Order: sequence, then C-alpha cells, then structure tokens
Amino acid sequence: MLQYAERTHIESSGPSARRYLWTDAFAVCNFLSLARATKEPRWERLALQLVDRVHQTLGRHRADDPRQGWISGLSEHEGRAHPTRAGLRIGKGLPETRAMDLPDPRLEWDRDGQYFHYATRWMHALARLAHETGKPEPLAQAIELAEAMHRGFTVRDPEDGLRMHWKMSIDLQRPLVPSMGQHDPLDGWTTGLELASTARRCAATMDLGGLAEAIRDWRELGSHVAPATADPLGIGSLLVSAGYLAQSIARGEGSDPMELAALARAAAKSLGLLVQSDALHQHATHRLPFRELGLAIGLHAIPKIESALHRRDLNATSRIALDNALNALQRHQGLQTEIEEQWVDPTHHALPAWFQHLDINSVMLATSLLPTVFLEA
Repeated sequence: MLQYAERTHIESSGPSARRYLWTDAFAVCNFLSLARATKEPRWERLALQLVDRVHQTLGRHRADDPRQGWISGLSEHEGRAHPTRAGLRIGKGLPETRAMDLPDPRLEWDRDGQYFHYATRWMHALARLAHETGKPEPLAQAIELAEAMHRGFTVRDPEDGLRMHWKMSIDLQRPLVPSMGQHDPLDGWTTGLELASTARRCAATMDLGGLAEAIRDWRELGSHVAPATADPLGIGSLLVSAGYLAQSIARGEGSDPMELAALARAAAKSLGLLVQSDALHQHATHRLPFRELGLAIGLHAIPKIESALHRRDLNATSRIALDNALNALQRHQGLQTEIEEQWVDPTHHALPAWFQHLDINSVMLATSLLPTVFLEA
C-alpha cells in the first residue's frame, strides 16, 4: 500500500490526475484497516488524503475536456463542499464517447464516463471513513453520491418499467452503455442500507428521504434479476453484498433473512459453475488476478453471512434456508487461500497479467490479505 501511495502520488506534490475510482475505493478501506491494526496515524492520514485527491480529480472534468471545473457545475467553494453531488468520473485513460461518435463497444472499456458499480464502492469507502474517523462529512458525501446515482442511472421506461443503465456520460445526461449491470441493483440496495444504518448509528442529522427512495427502487430491481454467474469478480461482488445484508440482519434492522438465503444460494450455485469451468486452474498467463482476488475478498465475507444466524428471532424456515446455503458456500471456502497463495507469489508478479494492471492487482491483493474494514457495513 505504501508503494501504491508513492506510485500514484497520494502524499507528494506530484500529479494527482492518476486516479481510478474502483482501485482507490479499495485503497481507502485498506488504509483504514491498517490504521486499526497498527494504531499508526499515518494510515488514517493517507485515507483522508486519498479521498481528497479523488474528489479533486474525479469530481472535476478532465484536463482535456473543454468543460472545466466541477462536474456538478457548482462554484469552486460549493464544489469543494459537495464534490460528489453529480457523481464521480471513472478515471479511464481516454475521453468519454461524444454524442456524435459512432458506438465502439471494444473501445468503450477504455473511455471515461461514470460507472454505477464503481460509485457504490466509493460510497462504501466514504461510509467506512466516517465510521472510523467520526467525521460526518464523508457520510454526507456518500449519501449525495447515492442520490446522484439514483437520479442518473435509474430510469422508469414507459415500456420496460424500472431499469438501470450500466454506464453514463460524465454529466449523467446520456447512457453510454444502456444495458443494466447484472449486480448493479444489488450493489445499490445493500450499499444504500449501509449508508442508512451508518447515519442512524452516528445519529447524523441529515435528510435520508432521497436515499430511502433509491433503496426501494434498487431493491425492487434486484428482486427481478437472476444473480448467479460464473465470473469470479461477479461472485465476489455477490458474496460481499450478501455480507453487507447479513450485518443489517444481525443488527435487527428489518432486512429479510430469506432474501439473504437466496443471495447465498446464488453465490453457492455460482461457485459450483466456476469450479466446473476449471478457470482457476488455467495457466497464470491466461488469468486476470484482480478478478480472482475479487472472489477471494468475497469468500472472506462468509463469516459475516453466518452472523445473521445468531439472531434469536429468526424463524425456523429462515434458519434452515440460511443454514443450508451457508453449508453450500463453506464447501468452496478453500478457494480463498488458493487464490491468495497464487497471487502473493512474487514469481507471478513478472507476468503481463500482473504488471499491466499493477495498481488494481496489488490493492485488491492487499484487501484480500487484510479485509477488515472493507467487509464491514
């Protein structure tokens, strides 16, 4: 994590433009985990500095964009106070697709814009920062970001009803990829529950009406999506969301244990599909470390899911369903160590699959090795 901080100029006065929302969200949680584990103030300071860098860079238009200033259009002073009000850029290397450009699905992976599932990771990082530091500002910024994502990504179509877009323009005015991400509603729902719970536990005096509406819509959307997948990163995301929901249930916040059991069953089914594909036993040159590390992180969430069983008020049906799903998940828990041992091995760090994605690989490996704060909700 110190090497990442140096490479991407978190502490130095070097260029701050090298920011990537997904990786930085994991990095904030890693710094907070290190702060808790070591009691050294440097790690919390790095988390705070990184959040400021991200907002100052990804909350503004790109240097090569004719538009300048905050994405929200706010004044300099107001923009600094509300950096997430209109969302945050991804941080991709190429400018976003312009309205007059012909669509190029291959090139879209490298173009800027806004991703919903990156924003949910950043909301989570801000909520954890507020919890760990006792500062209310990050939580307020996380809730503003959730409301912006709800406005920008969630639409009510006259024909298709409620749906979401996968990728939006920087100004949230037009979809760049109109299809819906498989787990985006689930990410939004469980992260929204975390924000609301954090606000209640911190006795924060802020309006949660917009957040409550977003949570309702994302929950409704998620109930119509089949969450099973053979993608390791997708399975990891499914497990992490189940872990967040389980903590809500364990606190007695009204979430439905049967919904958690359904998520756990989908994750167990997905792990079975992955194992059958033998993808994790391909030669390392043909694998993407960060996608597998996403799965390893998710497997660390299984004990969080188990925590929901400790609720005394669970009825017999819910308890049996959850217990059966957990047993199915635990049969695959050894994959976590297998993945970590694969990618902590320095001989694999000379492979293009590692060094071509060095930042995201190294940060997500650190998360898997010390997932404390990232897995809390």
